[in-house]
Parts: sequence; C-alpha cells; structure tokens
Amino acid sequence: MLETKTEGARNLAFVLSEGNGKISRDVVTIASGAGKLEAGTVLGRITASENYVASPAAEVVGKEGAETAMAVLAYRVDATSEDVEAVVIARHAEVKEPMLVFDATVDNASKIAAKLEQLSAATIIAR
Repeated sequence: MLETKTEGARNLAFVLSEGNGKISRDVVTIASGAGKLEAGTVLGRITASENYVASPAAEVVGKEGAETAMAVLAYRVDATSEDVEAVVIARHAEVKEPMLVFDATVDNASKIAAKLEQLSAATIIAR
C-alpha cells in the first residue's frame, strides 16, 4: 500500500515581490522550543533574547514582544531542541496572504487582520 504524504509550503513561495538585492532579508535566530516552522510563518521577536518565534495573538509570559509580527520565515526550520539561524523577509516585500502561516492562537479574522497590520508597519504588505 502506498503511503500518503503531505507536502508543506515551498520555501519562499509566499513572496510576490521583494526589494532589490538582499534588502528585504535578514538572518535571525529562531528560539529553541519553537518547533518545526513552515516557510511563510509569521514571526515576532522576543524582547529579552531577540530570538524569533511564531507570533502569538497576545503577550505570552517568557515570549514578551513576540506578539508583534515583524517578519515572515523564508525557509522551513526545525527549532524543536535548539536555536536555529534562519532567513526571514523583514521589510520591503509583498506576500501572498493565503500562504502565510499563523500561530495557533491567531484563530479568527480579526486576529489575522491585526497580524497583517503589524506586518504592514514593517513594510511587508499582504495581498
């Protein structure tokens, strides 16, 4: 019997356009314990450590600051047991809204709209 596999989001498939050269991209650290994150995951930065995690809908103890969406993960990563360096889209880009991946706590239209507004403040525009 054949095994069924589900393919995740392709790396950078969510990008409609970005600035010339590497102006839109940064290398950041994804915090240990963040788990397996797919390309297109909306990220926030933990103030204390400056590491990134999936941006929750509201402040989480120990992850203060991450509730503000600041970037989108470019390539899938596994930060289950250690910090991992990753490339993100951090500014001057247009992204495909249906391909963005949100934290499980971002679970309704108003929370998604808030995250998109936060990304817009970072000049990442969802279309």
